[in-house]
Amino acid sequence: MSNFPHSAAKLALAMLIFTSTAVSPAWAAGQHGGGHPESPIGQPGVPAQASRTIDVEMTDTMRFHPARLDVRKGETLRLRVKNSGQIKHELVLGTQAELQAHYEQMKRFPGMEHEDPSMVSVAPGQIGEIVWKFTETGTVDFACLQPGHFESGMVGHVAVAGGAGDASNQSASSARPTGAAHRH
Repeated sequence: MSNFPHSAAKLALAMLIFTSTAVSPAWAAGQHGGGHPESPIGQPGVPAQASRTIDVEMTDTMRFHPARLDVRKGETLRLRVKNSGQIKHELVLGTQAELQAHYEQMKRFPGMEHEDPSMVSVAPGQIGEIVWKFTETGTVDFACLQPGHFESGMVGHVAVAGGAGDASNQSASSARPTGAAHRH
């Protein structure tokens, strides 16, 4: 019986570790009840209000095509995201800091599944969709946060211009690897 207190302590520690890691993926996803009203990247869009659809291709060369999108503040886009590769890819919208923190979570929990309007995971040969309203001017980043993809340069940017007429169509410039980003 002298082993009992030691075993009970081990069990308590194991349960604490399990419960704290079990909630980590939920924490990484953030508080999403009702959307992202104060988010600098925008908010979930209403599909019927999408002003246009932009096709984004994800490839096993760890690139998005196009890697730069141009939109107007207040514009709602439908991003039709096609995985042309042989491995799973995803497109996650966020700030650099959000994408970096989320990527660190993905490395710790590589099987983590996403359920958030600002991201889509797409199996090989399949198509996913994000409908997003860009509410602030500036840059919204996006990345594939599958382990190894982000650090291989699978990143892109949405340039959000000030008002109607400032940005008309997407451009297809290539993204520069930024080293790291986060969001989920």
